[in-house]
Amino acid sequence: QVQLVESGGGLVQPGGSLRLSCAASGSISSIYAMGWYRQAPGKQRALVASIMRGGSTNYADSVKGRFTISRDNARNTVYLQMNSLKPEDTAVYYCSAKNGVHTPWDPWGQGTQVTVSS
Repeated sequence: QVQLVESGGGLVQPGGSLRLSCAASGSISSIYAMGWYRQAPGKQRALVASIMRGGSTNYADSVKGRFTISRDNARNTVYLQMNSLKPEDTAVYYCSAKNGVHTPWDPWGQGTQVTVSS
């Protein structure tokens, strides 16, 4: 099972951009899906974006048109480009993997904090 490490979070003003990275300890090329979740204070963890092994993507309605997920299998890394950030995007962002359609999201990274504030 790969281990996942997120990076790239920080403090950004509304309207700004950040790129999150998720580095895997092993190959991700055969993993069924990779995803980014986020959890804001007092809220449940929710799926933000996912990318399948074949490259198809899926986004939460709240981030469509602003966020882009991508994967670089050669670098065993998944990215989340976040543009036009809003205060409501403030959360801890987690990377995860899914090995099959009926398997749970597991493992999880430690998370990276994103704060959008002026």
